[in-house]
Amino acid sequence: EVQLVESGGGSVQAGGSLRLSCAVSGYRGNCMGWFRQVLGKEREGVAAIDGDGTTTYADSVKGRFTISQDNPRNSLYLQIDSLKPEDSAMYYCAAIRGCYVGSQAQFYVSYWGRGTQVTVSS
Repeated sequence: EVQLVESGGGSVQAGGSLRLSCAVSGYRGNCMGWFRQVLGKEREGVAAIDGDGTTTYADSVKGRFTISQDNPRNSLYLQIDSLKPEDSAMYYCAAIRGCYVGSQAQFYVSYWGRGTQVTVSS
């Protein structure tokens, strides 16, 4: 059974940083990623990583978000720096059938975590 459990969300001021963690169990596929969703909007893939550590980022987060993982992959991480109010969203860890990002990536997800909320105040 695959289980993905996120942690590390919270409320921060703009310009601050957060590190999200995802405890991974039972998943042996190649790609994993982080998604975010604002209420009423599509779930967007923001970062993905393969088993070799190759990363892919959505243009909107390049330079501020860093995805990483343990080896072996027991945990997945998302370091978020220079937080902006528009980064406020529910963030989800996911196992993906392909290291895709963007709005279409959600259709390639095999497993989702339950999410962790990030709120950024100005």
